[in-house]
Amino acid sequence: MASEKRFKPTVLWFTGLSGSGKSTISERVFEILKQQGYEVEHLDGDVIRDIFPKTGFSREERTDHIKRVGYLASRLQTHGVFVIGSFISPYQDARDFVRNLCDDFTEIYISTPLEECERRDVKGLYAKARKGEITQFTGIDDPYEVPEDPELTIDTTNKSVEEAVQEVLDFLSSTSK
Repeated sequence: MASEKRFKPTVLWFTGLSGSGKSTISERVFEILKQQGYEVEHLDGDVIRDIFPKTGFSREERTDHIKRVGYLASRLQTHGVFVIGSFISPYQDARDFVRNLCDDFTEIYISTPLEECERRDVKGLYAKARKGEITQFTGIDDPYEVPEDPELTIDTTNKSVEEAVQEVLDFLSSTSK
C-alpha cells in the first residue's frame, strides 16, 4: 500500500455550520487515506466533546477548545501523521491560531447555507435553538465567522458526499509535490 502514497501529510481542517456535511466528508477522506496506507488521525468535534463533556459553548470556551485540539493536530502532523479535523470552529481568530501552529495546514470551508443545514438537522438542534431551548448555537444566536481565505470551499447543497470527497482529493493532488 505504501506505493499508493502521494500526498504530503497535512492538517485538513474542515469547518462549517452544524449539518453542513463536514463530519461526513472528513470521515470518508479519513477512510480513503487510511486505505492508501497513510498514518492518519481523525479528530471530530462531536467525538471529542463526548470525551470531554464539560467543554462549554461560550466564545472563550470554544476558542480554548479549538486551540487545544489544534495543538494536538499540529504535534501529530509534525510527526508525519495526516490529521483530519472536523470542527464548527466558528471564530476566525481560533482558526488562525491553529493555522499558525501547524507546519502544513489546509482549511476546508464547507459553505453549505444555514437553511440547508437546518433542513438536514436530524438531531433537531436548530429547532431547539430557534425555540430558545439551546443557547449559544452557532448560526442562530452565536456567530459563525466565514473563513477569510480558505484553501478550499465546498457547498454541499447540490453535491453528493462522493463529489465533495473527490474535490478534497483533487485539491490534495494539485498541491502535492
